[in-house]
Amino acid sequence: MAIEEAVETTAAKLISRERVTDAAATLFSDADDSGQIPERFVRIGADDGEAAGEVVVGEDEAFELPVVDMAKLQDPELSALETAKLGAACRDWGFFQLTSHGVDEEVIRHMKGSTAEFFRLPLETKNAIAFGGDDTFNGFGHHFNRGGPSEGGKLDWAECVLLITQPVEGRKMEMWPANPPSFRSYSLEITDLTRRLLRFMAADLGVSEEALVGAFFYSNNGAAVKGQSVAIHHYPPCRQPEKVLGITPHTDGLGLTVLLHADDTPGLQVKREGRWFPVRPMPEALVVNVGDILEVLTNGAYGSVEHRVVPDAENGRTTVVMFQDASIDGMVAPLPELLDGDDARARYISTGKLEYTKGHFVALAEGARFLDNLKK
Repeated sequence: MAIEEAVETTAAKLISRERVTDAAATLFSDADDSGQIPERFVRIGADDGEAAGEVVVGEDEAFELPVVDMAKLQDPELSALETAKLGAACRDWGFFQLTSHGVDEEVIRHMKGSTAEFFRLPLETKNAIAFGGDDTFNGFGHHFNRGGPSEGGKLDWAECVLLITQPVEGRKMEMWPANPPSFRSYSLEITDLTRRLLRFMAADLGVSEEALVGAFFYSNNGAAVKGQSVAIHHYPPCRQPEKVLGITPHTDGLGLTVLLHADDTPGLQVKREGRWFPVRPMPEALVVNVGDILEVLTNGAYGSVEHRVVPDAENGRTTVVMFQDASIDGMVAPLPELLDGDDARARYISTGKLEYTKGHFVALAEGARFLDNLKK
């Protein structure tokens, strides 16, 4: 696992984050009634009435994010039709809501409770696990800085905990919140869910399970995961949400992302055909999306799409986002099985996982997408 360890070290050194200060904590709470948004949080385009200066689909326009039912995927009589729906969602949207997912309800309940409880703690307590030293990945703080260096870069309207969860030897338990059992259990549940989803994705793509599952796991029984991390986000309410963003537009750099809403506050928006589509959280559902590496693995069949988070004016939003990493023998490259045909060609340049990680985080800080550099 030397490659994965090197990747984790590189990522930790390339990420630029800032600690949450007393001033920011006051701003995020009801204690700040000045109505002023500091310049570091104000986004370009805010003066035009839209934080990102782009069109958001209106509430009167009928649309729904694709919904995939895991129970139907696993039902022999319904699996083929539901697998086609899964494939269409990954191709057309890059996002879907997953129902009947089978993740233990008690684990989810504890995960939601632990997450909400953590963000209610005083800043001094939360800062006890703030990132530090050479490791800016693990721990509590603001999101990654984007659009510039640490001093002067724009900040998202959010606070978060970032953690490496798997492999086990990559964990830094001293940076975990004081109530970690929920995090461990949830991590394992999402590992199992990812493995199940990948098998149906393989069927849709027409590749062997071993090829796609093997890109995420060292063994088919799931005993060894190539990489998993979690981002636990809290987006405080903002009285002027049109001026800020919870997370700026981006695509996810790893393989597959699974999001759990700890509450029913909306805020996630997905970009499609030049417009932003708000995601309306479904009760008991998980939101799943294709990451950049999965786009490469599928040779562009599945799309990793841009998304962002817009804070709510009245209510806070809390989410738990698990990221599953992937590679093929240390390379980010299309699956060989998709390149067997006479007319098949690789649409992406193969690159080493370490080089990919460096390129991804450098591009992320600049508000760009490294995947664009890999397209042929």
